[in-house]
Amino acid sequence: MSDQVDLYKRAMAEFDRRVQAIQPAQWGSQTACSEWDVRALVRHLVYENVWVPPLFEGETIAQVGDRFEGDLLGDDPRGAWDASMKAALASVTRPGAMDDTVELSSGPTKGSEYTMQLTTDLLVHAWDLAVGIGGDRTLDPEVAAACLADVRKSESAVRGSGLFADEVKVGADAGPQAQLLGFLGRNP
Repeated sequence: MSDQVDLYKRAMAEFDRRVQAIQPAQWGSQTACSEWDVRALVRHLVYENVWVPPLFEGETIAQVGDRFEGDLLGDDPRGAWDASMKAALASVTRPGAMDDTVELSSGPTKGSEYTMQLTTDLLVHAWDLAVGIGGDRTLDPEVAAACLADVRKSESAVRGSGLFADEVKVGADAGPQAQLLGFLGRNP
């Protein structure tokens, strides 16, 4: 198993740990993402997860179309998360997946690169979810360091995407978690 797959599994576990800690009254709580409450944030990650299998199976964005639009969480948001997590993990951990090419909106992308994007999203949103539920905000430092290195490599794409707030400066001696969060516009 590649290091990338291990990082992905660890980031998935970080987000899953927070999902499992959500109390019934917290689904409407505000997260660190100003536009998303807890339910919307979990829906975002479920949405990403359900795209993983068809993309790794060679489908294009056009072929997937709008089949995942709408309410993916239903009456059982935790169950929807669990099912999507298992399906995504099965696709990413399949032998050869890291060498596959997946078709993203940005164009053909190596499976390992796509997986790194997913890893970063899972890890950062694990922190966002922890903020929303008042949970443990500590992230896996090795995964945070890998995600930080990856986003720094593609800083112009990150800044030009419009998906992140302006960078929040942190001290030079800050650990990888604080640096990653600050880089992606969060106040660690």
